[in-house]
Amino acid sequence: MEPKSAPAKKVFPYFLPVSLFFFLAPPSYLSAEGSAKDSVILSAMKKELNRSFEGLKNAEKSPMYFLGYEIYDEKRYGLSVMLGAVTSESQNHERFLDADVRLGSPGLDNTHQIKGEQGWYDWPREEKTLIATQDDETALRADIWLKTEQAFKNAANRLTRVETNRAVTAKEEDPSDDFSMEKPSRFFETLDFPKFDRLIWRSRLKELSLAFKKYPFIINSNVSLGIRTANRYLVNSEGSEIATGNRYVRLSYYLAARTEDGMDIERFESYDVERPEDLPANAKILEDIEQSAKELEALHRAPLVEPYSGPAIFRARAAGVYFHEILGHRLEGHRQKLEEEGQTFTKKLGKPVTADFISVYDDPALDRFKGAFLRGSYKFDDEGVSSRRAPLIEGGILKGFLMSRSPIRGFPASNGHGRRSAGNQVVARMGNIMVETSKTVGYPKLREMLIEEIKKQGKPYGLIFADITGGFTNTSRWGTQSFKVIPVLVYRVYSDARPDEAVRGVDIVGTPLASFEKITAAGDDYDIFNGTCGAESGWVPVSAVAPSLLVSEIEVEKKIKFSEKPPILPPPFHDPLDKTK
Repeated sequence: MEPKSAPAKKVFPYFLPVSLFFFLAPPSYLSAEGSAKDSVILSAMKKELNRSFEGLKNAEKSPMYFLGYEIYDEKRYGLSVMLGAVTSESQNHERFLDADVRLGSPGLDNTHQIKGEQGWYDWPREEKTLIATQDDETALRADIWLKTEQAFKNAANRLTRVETNRAVTAKEEDPSDDFSMEKPSRFFETLDFPKFDRLIWRSRLKELSLAFKKYPFIINSNVSLGIRTANRYLVNSEGSEIATGNRYVRLSYYLAARTEDGMDIERFESYDVERPEDLPANAKILEDIEQSAKELEALHRAPLVEPYSGPAIFRARAAGVYFHEILGHRLEGHRQKLEEEGQTFTKKLGKPVTADFISVYDDPALDRFKGAFLRGSYKFDDEGVSSRRAPLIEGGILKGFLMSRSPIRGFPASNGHGRRSAGNQVVARMGNIMVETSKTVGYPKLREMLIEEIKKQGKPYGLIFADITGGFTNTSRWGTQSFKVIPVLVYRVYSDARPDEAVRGVDIVGTPLASFEKITAAGDDYDIFNGTCGAESGWVPVSAVAPSLLVSEIEVEKKIKFSEKPPILPPPFHDPLDKTK
């Protein structure tokens, strides 16, 4: 994150606090299958941690009171196929190292916000550090030593700036400490890279990719398989020793077309599991491809929608993204304290923020929902705190926030939501955001309620957002407190029994407080959105589970489009005049 700008928070498919009591750290020792005694990685980390902490804790005027290391060991395989031909195939193994150095005290340390002339927050910056992939203790300790030196010097310099800045700027509204001390944990459970037959998967993806050949309106298509095993090793000066792993397997396909007026339209689908053998059979995927092609063809003929405000339904998966963007990022703990943040919900604790039949929590300890894989699951966060359920909204009332080890007023401890990708600073992030409703109706009834609302408001039509690719939101005061959600499959619904009509060219826009007040009913058709979310602490896997939602009013605006025309010639395998066949 650049020091004088704040990126939009984004969630894409490819790729919450506690109530009024506080969760404490996990028990001192947790057990799992396996043993840490033979881990060269942990051995190198512990030895260098002990040496560095003893040698550096009093090397500066302000003591180093905390030191932590995290190593990410990632193995990846990727395969991409188009129209029966492999376009790319790769496999790699990388390790990354992060060092968390804190000088001063938990009350004030080098991570404290530095306010600038315009109120910007100078974010502590890190960089992605590649280290040895062989289990060689000497090489690993050398890598850790150099990273520690760099991190320690950066921390010392920044603490000086923190102290100076605090002396010359106005008193902060939230005087909470910079860090919460937690009980240490010990846990060892890593995952092996899965075994699979490359020849079989090449053959399967080739078969799937050829299904797009019969559709003349498709100008681009792709089928891909991605397999990643991510093991994380974490030690710190509190005594935590943790090794934990996640495995992500995704098969996805993509198809795109271009309209006569220059708009690119697309459909896609992805299947997220933990093991390659859990992926659906080709017969099921081919059925989905055929449905996606029909939807793309309908979009190819569909009219553009003008800016509009009126009633709408978010289908279940789309509703998950809606909650992620509008609510999730604004309930991340550090955003309640940083003074450049909009703090939309900071003063809403104990007050209603949405319909009284809605409850929301985030629980990364869940790895399945009704048997289906949740991408946002993890056992420990990136600060060594065990994952757990964090209540956010209960019966429409705001109850808490997602907490890392950065305390805020009223919430002095973590609830296991400190996350990052390698090379970034930890902040509070979502894992699995779960939306529950105490009053539900079947989807056919929800649709009837939409039509009734259209008539009641005297609107020409309502909208159904059947699928959403992702979205982004701004939470900083320097910009508007707004969000944009990007639908890719939208239907116009009429109140006079006309059939639903696919439409295109719309983005959903709005502001969070107003939007949540418009939710009036929920279905009983829960579904999962699995994606990857980007913010200032990097890109992390996330999931969202929600039912379909009826909103009395939503605003849409025109989507950006380009002026390039569709291809002049048809695809070579659909050209009746091609004499070269």
